[in-house]
Amino acid sequence: MRPPPASHRLGPRRPGLIVLTAFGLLAASISAAPHAQTARKPSPYENARPLRADEIEARKPEDAKRGGPAFLGQIRTPEEFQQLARVYNPGTPLEIPHVLFVIDRKHGDRIYYIDTPRYSLHENFARERRLLPDADKATLIAQYKDPQRRLLFGTLSWQRDLPGYTYEFWEGDRLTPELLALTGDRLRATFYAPLRFKANSTMHEQTAQRTGLDVVTQEALLREQTFLPLNTGRAQGRLRIVASVEDTPDLSPTDILVLDEVPVALPPVAGLITQRPSTLLSHVNLLAKGWRIPNAYVRDGVAALRDYDGQWVELNVASNGYQVRPIAKPDAPATPGPKAGGLPLPKPDLTVKAIKPLTGMSTRDSRHCGVKAANLGALKSALAPLASVPDGFCIPFAQYAAFMQQLHVPQRIAALEQRADFASDANVRRAELAALRQDIVNAQPDPALAATWRDRWQKQLQGRGVFVRSSSNSEDLPGFSGAGLYTTVPNVTQADALPRAIQTVWASIYNFEAYEARRAAGIGQDGVVMAVLVQQAAASDSSGVMITRDPFDASRRYVTYISAKRGLGIKVVEGKRQAEQLMYSSWSKAVQVLSRSAEDTQLVPNAAGGVREVPIEGSRQVLTDALVARLAAVGSQIKLRLGNVDQDIEWAVQGDNIIVLQSRPYVDGGR
Repeated sequence: MRPPPASHRLGPRRPGLIVLTAFGLLAASISAAPHAQTARKPSPYENARPLRADEIEARKPEDAKRGGPAFLGQIRTPEEFQQLARVYNPGTPLEIPHVLFVIDRKHGDRIYYIDTPRYSLHENFARERRLLPDADKATLIAQYKDPQRRLLFGTLSWQRDLPGYTYEFWEGDRLTPELLALTGDRLRATFYAPLRFKANSTMHEQTAQRTGLDVVTQEALLREQTFLPLNTGRAQGRLRIVASVEDTPDLSPTDILVLDEVPVALPPVAGLITQRPSTLLSHVNLLAKGWRIPNAYVRDGVAALRDYDGQWVELNVASNGYQVRPIAKPDAPATPGPKAGGLPLPKPDLTVKAIKPLTGMSTRDSRHCGVKAANLGALKSALAPLASVPDGFCIPFAQYAAFMQQLHVPQRIAALEQRADFASDANVRRAELAALRQDIVNAQPDPALAATWRDRWQKQLQGRGVFVRSSSNSEDLPGFSGAGLYTTVPNVTQADALPRAIQTVWASIYNFEAYEARRAAGIGQDGVVMAVLVQQAAASDSSGVMITRDPFDASRRYVTYISAKRGLGIKVVEGKRQAEQLMYSSWSKAVQVLSRSAEDTQLVPNAAGGVREVPIEGSRQVLTDALVARLAAVGSQIKLRLGNVDQDIEWAVQGDNIIVLQSRPYVDGGR
């Protein structure tokens, strides 16, 4: 088999595979350039509209200039395929040529291979050829959902890295085994090369299995993907290949890091490339979005960029590829100091000193309990029967502020910030902040105050295991997510351990990565306060994160992206190994699998406190289609309740119950 003529690829880009879904129905919005994504190409049905009769007439002179037939009844050579093909992302690692086809069951299953640049929609061709005489929407929708439909609308594509041709349908197409078998027969009879069916939804996979077809899944293709833009942007800095972030204390905001895998924590850097797939919604990937730095997965990135190690470069991550080019070293590449005029923090209310239960809280309570606790309080009574929020209580900002004053922490920080070595040397800051955290954790709490914490835990939560979590005024904000910067103490089960867990969360205000992130954002350290959320632990069967929109294409507001693993959600947000990743469309009702979980173990609560790791047994599949649809419905309800702003939501599933653990505004940091 001879593939289509290759297009020229520019720059030091690595080859990659774009995996496409087929086409949607209709859309009101018009997108600019096509976006490369993990599992789909842009759908003209979602980003365009059918042409009016006057527009069809106006296009005829332009179509005549293009020349060539409007369609072919068979494709006998690669040249004929190229003649009819439209190419998204030409000349890039994500290039993919494709040809629309229509099968007319009313006239002997006649097949039309369409001049795809001329007809952006199957519908335009079908109406022009009078295959769709009725103009009503119901007739068009029937061509996707009626098993007795007249027309089949599909797409034929060249998958360079299979290599080979695939055919596919819009993910919401209600294909039957009979229709799928008919399509395969007609394509094989009229196309010059072997083809494989590509399933664009779990429903299509099941139909293909019933048909007995050899199917190509999105998940299988994505395993071969060698490039994925996690955050687009451009940056200049010193490229450094780093084996371990934890063992590299001299990281600088001017560094562009090339890593084997996503680290659990990271101070501000200029750019990021990792060579192992990770979870899009890991804390580090969310931080990169908040910092608006370029961030990409590049398979074998260490080997590809070895020659640039230690050099000053410009990194450009686009939706369809990446480039690295050497630049001259700046005359004085000094580490940036604190950003002036940065993000203002919400002013805390320190007059509220009493512990507040989640029940009865609203978003207004963020003034004394932080956005995280306030949002959960607001959702606690609003999500039934779709989902629930574990019970808990908030230790307000005022208690933190009083404790810090007793330890003279504000004065200590002010003195440190006057020191030249503290201001200029990250290693000095790291050491001084570690000593400060240790002093806060080890300080003796006021006995009466600690007793009120334990008493509340016993009376309200019956002394059950709890997660002790941060809820500061410098996280879950529209311009600063603070994801992963502060410490969570999981599954505290002993009364004596509760005060130390609370102080550990308080001390995490001075985690090195948190301090550096606030410093880079221009957040004044003296304005930061920490409330603590003590929340009942949920021994979840599965857990994860979801976004209430397509993170790769902002125009697809009806899509929910879900990332999931078995057990507790700590492994999902760490992102060290790939999670199960899915897309659900409330429009097509289709579930698209981008990846299955790569984890061999899961975290479960330990009866003695903390968590333990146990092997995963059985299938790699984490979520059923029905559960995915339920999670998406919960996400939509949360978005509606929190001001109709897209949300980044942490969730868990226990038995048949969906549990909401956190909801913050989704930060899209692409540039």
